[in-house]
Amino acid sequence: MIVVFQVVHICGMPKAQRNPLVLFLLIVSGEAIFFLPFVLPRIFRPSILSEFNLTNLELGSAFSVYGIVAIVSYFFGGPLADRFSPRILIASALCLTAFGGSAFLFEMTATSFLVLYGYWGFTTIFLLWAAMIKATRLWGGMGFQGRAFGLLEGGRGLTAALIGLLALGLLSSFSSSNNGSMRTVILASSALIFLIGLAVAFFMPSNEGKVQTLDHSMASNQVSLVLKNPLVWLQGLLIVFAYVGYKMTDDFSLYANEVLGFSEVESASIGTAALWLRPLFAVLAGFAADRFSSLKVIAACFLIMIIGGAMIAAGFLETIVFWVFATMVFTVVGIYGLRGVYFAVIDDLNIPVASTGTAVGVISVLGYTPDVFISPVMGYLLDTYPGAQGHQYVFMIIAGAGLFGLLTVMLLNRLLTKE
Repeated sequence: MIVVFQVVHICGMPKAQRNPLVLFLLIVSGEAIFFLPFVLPRIFRPSILSEFNLTNLELGSAFSVYGIVAIVSYFFGGPLADRFSPRILIASALCLTAFGGSAFLFEMTATSFLVLYGYWGFTTIFLLWAAMIKATRLWGGMGFQGRAFGLLEGGRGLTAALIGLLALGLLSSFSSSNNGSMRTVILASSALIFLIGLAVAFFMPSNEGKVQTLDHSMASNQVSLVLKNPLVWLQGLLIVFAYVGYKMTDDFSLYANEVLGFSEVESASIGTAALWLRPLFAVLAGFAADRFSSLKVIAACFLIMIIGGAMIAAGFLETIVFWVFATMVFTVVGIYGLRGVYFAVIDDLNIPVASTGTAVGVISVLGYTPDVFISPVMGYLLDTYPGAQGHQYVFMIIAGAGLFGLLTVMLLNRLLTKE
């Protein structure tokens, strides 16, 4: 995190306007809250499937329930972020999400996962998401949106990598007994998330984000205006295709296990290593977005997704481990770069800052719909086509998402140019 703040200082951002403590808390809370439902399954997917006796489709169905609840939460959580302080919303979200982890003190079934992921869909999205994006836009100010969101995503990636490294060490220490090791990792992560929630409640400035809020009548009017803005819907569609690529990175550790023949711990190491690339590429994309433009950087990232996904989907790299890794790294350059800048585009849509939460809610309702369907699709492909074939289909989807994302960027750029 010290590196992140040094970058902020180098940028020349006025300290009075950009309190580094606020960015630090946004970074840590913005990633820690998703560690239980998403990051752990991404790193330890083989271990979770094995310890809780789940199929890929059953785990994918839990993600789908999360997505359905999240879609509703995005819409109603957006206006909420325009009325209340991020400190209250984010701290509550973290503590309630951590409380959900206590379910692993008891026996977990496939049905239990469905209920738990529905609960997490509410706690992580309704209270936190729009509040975090709005606070980041306020923190960045004029001319620094790319860097603000790049630092947020990069910092979140660094947080995930650090916590993932700790979780990997914990899993490795228990792997010899193979008895409840994954459950221990989940409970330890829950405790850490709860402590982060307390830190936000006590240390985030109470006045941060209270500026430029809306009363109830103004918020209702802004919802109508935002819904009628076609640029908002195009940005949401852009995020759909970027998010499909990101969700497909859940397959990387399982690919290493089933196709390349790595052990569960070695496969988890691959997933953890990929997380370390996220902060680097997200921050670089953010700086590039302020230098060239957000849409140009996004177009380049989608092109990388097309090339990388198509190369692995073709299947001719599987016998050469080095080239598989090189291509996976190349692919995540585009995927993680997209996550660093796709919300920076909102500053180009002429959305009033006070209505940011509402706009983020509408954009996210469309943008994160892959939470509803993409994990079951991936689970179905991996279960129905075991071995390399199922994984090739997954990477084919990555390439397809990149293609449609690139076309969306071209259309959005055309409309913005006309305006």
